[in-house]
Amino acid sequence: MTPGARLAAAIACLDDILAGEVAERVLTRWARVSRFAGSKDRAAVRDIVFDILRQRRSSLWASGAAVESGRALVIGQCAQETPESLALFDGQGHAPPPLSPDEQAALRPDLAAAPEAVRLDIPAPMEGLLRDSLGADLVPVMQELRHRAPVDLRVNRLKADLASARQALAGEGIETAPVPGVPDALRVLTNPRRINTSRAYCDGLVELQDAASQSVVAALAPRPGKRVLDLCAGGGGKTLALAALLGGDQTIHAYDVNPRRMRDLPERARRAGGQVSLLDDADLEAMTGRFDRVMVDAPCSGTGSWRRMPDHKWRLTPQDVEKLVEVQRGILDRACRLVRPGGRVLYATCSLLTPENGDQIVALQKRRPGIEIRESGRLLPGAPGDGFYFCAFDIA
Repeated sequence: MTPGARLAAAIACLDDILAGEVAERVLTRWARVSRFAGSKDRAAVRDIVFDILRQRRSSLWASGAAVESGRALVIGQCAQETPESLALFDGQGHAPPPLSPDEQAALRPDLAAAPEAVRLDIPAPMEGLLRDSLGADLVPVMQELRHRAPVDLRVNRLKADLASARQALAGEGIETAPVPGVPDALRVLTNPRRINTSRAYCDGLVELQDAASQSVVAALAPRPGKRVLDLCAGGGGKTLALAALLGGDQTIHAYDVNPRRMRDLPERARRAGGQVSLLDDADLEAMTGRFDRVMVDAPCSGTGSWRRMPDHKWRLTPQDVEKLVEVQRGILDRACRLVRPGGRVLYATCSLLTPENGDQIVALQKRRPGIEIRESGRLLPGAPGDGFYFCAFDIA
């Protein structure tokens, strides 16, 4: 594909996303039907689409268009980032048609005159909640979320240490660097798209996991011989991290309200050398009050990981957050029932919003007097990775 054809493909994908479709599904479908597109073309179109979604509001502003469309967003992004690429709109081959005189006249690539919320790409419905939750951190956090997230790996200490994992990856052309403050984390510096097919990954030496997510898991303080549950296991990234922290000789129990999310977890655990037991509702009910540690990676707004899922950024509403808060409250109460007296719960979200984070713990303390908070904190996007909130507390 020519560079112009890639822009045209991105425009078509963005139009589908603006119509309400999920970005990942749109891109997957485009790749499936576009057999003429090679791997580099698919990667390039994906990058264009996701870069624009991270900066959707400012891209529309820069285009000067009155109506949002895939074409307007691509024009605005090009005008902001690479003005010379506007020459690719030449109508040759599969490239987009040239800019009209009206489109040329409407361009305003300098964001200095734009409102702050536009410059920071803050979704209008969420602006109040974000300002209330972030306060003085609003500007640096929202600026961070306008750009791509790094690719991080967790070195699986059951099979490798940091040095041997780095060496194995380097042998396949993947350069990495340690992440300060996160003992098992490596940040990928070159060739991130080779990770999933690398020997180091296929042999279980490393797992894809954000550095901040890794640091949060450690707050559960799992101990050998203790019964550990990952209550919202999903794909099992934190389940496997817990298994590695415990040395691999101990079974980690995993549960998810949607068991299909865990379908790949047994194979992932086999590859990693960990032991995982998948539980259903009946299993969980029978083990009420018997766990020493319960990890709650709660379903949330995902505001701290908007760099990775930028289309979610523009779909979220305050009403969605209210519904999530109710779900989180129920999960927290369930976790407290599952833990034995003296046991520990770790509540975590990849959210930046106070109602999902500190407010949840305050409300829990009112419902269950006597819980003892051991550690809590908020990690903002940037260092060491995504935005996270966590609170570890003991059950009286």
